[in-house]
Amino acid sequence: MERNLNSLLKWSIENTVPSQAPAANGANGTNGTNGTTAVTTHSSDTTTPTTPAATAATTPSQTNGTTSAAAASSKLNPEIISALFGGPSEAELMRAAMEVLTDETATPDNRLIAFDNLEQLIESLDNANNLEPLGLWAPLLGLLAHGEADMRRMAAWCVGTAVQNNARTQERLLAEGGVPILVALATREGEDVAVRRKAIFALSSAVRNCQPAMDAAAAELSAHGKGDKVDAGDMDAVDGVIEWLRGKVNGAVAA
Repeated sequence: MERNLNSLLKWSIENTVPSQAPAANGANGTNGTNGTTAVTTHSSDTTTPTTPAATAATTPSQTNGTTSAAAASSKLNPEIISALFGGPSEAELMRAAMEVLTDETATPDNRLIAFDNLEQLIESLDNANNLEPLGLWAPLLGLLAHGEADMRRMAAWCVGTAVQNNARTQERLLAEGGVPILVALATREGEDVAVRRKAIFALSSAVRNCQPAMDAAAAELSAHGKGDKVDAGDMDAVDGVIEWLRGKVNGAVAA
């Protein structure tokens, strides 16, 4: 919301019309009685007074340019409008999305739309961090075991987005027991290929620069012959594990 308030402040400043104090009587050729500026034009030997109305005409291009500039500076994005008129916050939108996702009466299309909305929201670091205080980690990880492959795939995608380059959410995923679930999805024979690939993406995001998560993944992978100690800060070593997992998926597809 702080970002929206800053944008709102900027918009208000841009659209504030500065006050103009009236010129002093008689200054700059102003008539002292009615404040009218006398503008004269000279011909050979006559002087014709011209009123401001006659000199105030502007060309269409000038008018259009001014209008366009005003229109451009008055634009507000939907988030700012929501802030102005009491619309839902991003935290409320995250809760609403999860309500749809956990509603067994919701249509598959609506659930996938809710997942897409949630994934876009948690691309923001602040929103990803809010998964914990909002109590959304448990239901999100629960969706990794959903009966529909598309739901498992989208859940893995959201997890991967939430923990990418984010030490706080990496730690939270580990604390919630999410690493073993992701390893199980990534290595499960007969699992939908798209689900396995998104689970690998989530694992890749979860273990990089997070040694406890890397150790937890290695412990789970030991049953598959890949339990060697890996330095979570060594990107080449981490890539080796991830590529090994992808190779298992590609081999299953080829078979």
